[in-house]
Amino acid sequence: MQVITKIGRQKRNQERYNIYLNEQYAFAVDEGTLIKFGLQKGKVLEQIEIDEIQYEDEIAKAFNKALGFLSYQMRSEHEVKQKLLQAGHGEAVVQESIHKLNRLGFLNDESYSKALLETRKRTAKKGPAAIRQDLMKKGIAKDLQQEVLGTFGHEEQLQLAMELAEKAIRSNTNKTPSQVKQKIQDVLLRKGYSYAIVSEIFGQLTLEREEDEWSALIENQGDKIWRKYANKLTGFDLHQKVKQALYQKGFPAEVIAEFIEQKEQQQDE
Repeated sequence: MQVITKIGRQKRNQERYNIYLNEQYAFAVDEGTLIKFGLQKGKVLEQIEIDEIQYEDEIAKAFNKALGFLSYQMRSEHEVKQKLLQAGHGEAVVQESIHKLNRLGFLNDESYSKALLETRKRTAKKGPAAIRQDLMKKGIAKDLQQEVLGTFGHEEQLQLAMELAEKAIRSNTNKTPSQVKQKIQDVLLRKGYSYAIVSEIFGQLTLEREEDEWSALIENQGDKIWRKYANKLTGFDLHQKVKQALYQKGFPAEVIAEFIEQKEQQQDE
């Protein structure tokens, strides 16, 4: 027979209590477990009751650890579960803690997924594919992923994608229309937008350069290319390599021809 002979509040944690059985320290419980099992001095405990109390206290510790984890920001059920398992709590204890968190409203994957969607759209202008990847990493079920992403409408995608495209245009004023177009496509695909959205964006943009702009662009990019090949090539071979490189960058044939002619004149001087 084991009798509670002393109950003492812990100094470092005022919400936990040390339980002494037959004058010897046996285990500790939090205040909720103490009340739930009616633990008090003189109470007789069978071993099966002690095991149940300790199991319940383990759940309480996992639950409180999860609350601390959730206090910083919203988390998915998967994230909380992994955190508790990494902390050394058993699978059954973790499952009970997760169930309690869900029941009390501290965990809700639907609310979490909707919040994550809005955050990714607002702060990073991410598209559906990228957000789906984020949801997958958080352990969100596929059907819930689909449901949440279904609220991300076509017009909103187009608006955010256009904002990204316009930013890319502003950041690449020293590039040819072809290069800018490639930059826009790279950004939008990396952000998770579909090829269909990319195509629509290009259909709404006019990427052109004025005649005087071409001169500045080719002077900037062309000089680097010319120097690169002039160290090892001359004459026809040099001209062909430079033409090919500049054409791939989107320079018009007449602009390339004028640039090479200028370079030839400089060499002759």
